[in-house]
Amino acid sequence: MGCGSGGCSTGGCSSGGCSSGGCNKLNTFDWLAEMDLPPHMKPFDIVEVRFKGTRKEFYKSSFIDFFTNEYVVVEAENGYDIGKVSLKGELVKLQLKKYNRSEHDTDFRKIIRKATEADIAKFKENQELEVPTMYKARSIAMELGLSMKLSDVEYQGDRRKATFFYTAEERVDFRELIKRLAESFKVRIEMRQIGYRQEAGRLGAIGSCGRELCCSTWLTDFKIVGNHAARYQNLSLNPLKLNGQCGKLKCCLNFELESYMEAMKEFPNENYVTLQFAENKYYKSVKTDILKRLMWFAPQSELGGEWISFPVSQVREYQELNKKGEFPILEVQEKKALKPEKVELEFKNDMGIGSLTRLDEKDRRRNQNKNKNKNKPRPNNPNQEAKGPRPEANVNPNQNPKPQGNKGNNKRPNHFNKPNRNPNQPKPNNQNPS
Repeated sequence: MGCGSGGCSTGGCSSGGCSSGGCNKLNTFDWLAEMDLPPHMKPFDIVEVRFKGTRKEFYKSSFIDFFTNEYVVVEAENGYDIGKVSLKGELVKLQLKKYNRSEHDTDFRKIIRKATEADIAKFKENQELEVPTMYKARSIAMELGLSMKLSDVEYQGDRRKATFFYTAEERVDFRELIKRLAESFKVRIEMRQIGYRQEAGRLGAIGSCGRELCCSTWLTDFKIVGNHAARYQNLSLNPLKLNGQCGKLKCCLNFELESYMEAMKEFPNENYVTLQFAENKYYKSVKTDILKRLMWFAPQSELGGEWISFPVSQVREYQELNKKGEFPILEVQEKKALKPEKVELEFKNDMGIGSLTRLDEKDRRRNQNKNKNKNKPRPNNPNQEAKGPRPEANVNPNQNPKPQGNKGNNKRPNHFNKPNRNPNQPKPNNQNPS
């Protein structure tokens, strides 16, 4: 969570209460902040000031009565700039050594004063103007057909200069672009080319590990990362997995490389180790587990044979025996088929111990009771007549049965299907003769 949102547990960086500095870029923990200087020593007069992105510079101050993460107004090339104090005191001497600077240099600029409310308001206005300025500058660069990518823009505190950061694979002639930008924004334009790693550090992002990029939080020096770093660590040479947000190899490939290089000294120098055992059995190394100090071997005579593993010390012993012409007996333990044991899951909470399926068991019992009640015969009610087959009614054979309609048939019943009668034919007499 950013500083502006005050997401720190101690009240946010804006209030100066961020003790860990986890929400600051390239933060340095001042572990001497609570220690008082001896009375004969004077406070160190050089202060480290942080600006937008990962830019930090050193300034001399004639007064030391400001706090960390406080806005200050500093000297600039033509005018003044506004930044935050990131570090002060004796630890600044170590930072100077890191950047190959000396405290006796005379090219340090000075801190003018503490930032007032008007300075901070102007600083925030400059931040709001940066995004629309960058979008408009990109549209101008596209109109001119320049093969470059404008990644970020930074206004100076007095809004007299705007610095555009861009990345390009080839040299770009941006003289016409500077003229167009100066006419549009009425400021002095400075173009600064940066690398892809510096671009990722300025913009910031979330890496594949789920954390913020190292180059945007704490990493300041970029070392060369080669493919050998992935080979020594037995990583797949897949650029989709090895490349970071900048398109280059991840910097974290170098973090554990020294540990792997030190562990590799115990392994044989050959790329592929071949061991010979009794009965002319040859095994060739196919895989190494550096952290566990294991080497895996596969039989050469059998295709798809079972792999076996040996510790590195045992592999060296076998190599010495093969040099002497001795071939040890290979003992392969047969794997017994083990029946999978039934594991019962247990659920334990703070209130007590219970089962995850306790509710299912109640429903199962309830359904079983319902099925039993359905299958159980009902007792005869004496007040109710016993149900049985209905007695057959006395049917007169001479009487025609009542016609019934055919269910499911669209045809009309038979008594509706009357034959066509000739109108000249006399009506039949239904009276019976006496």
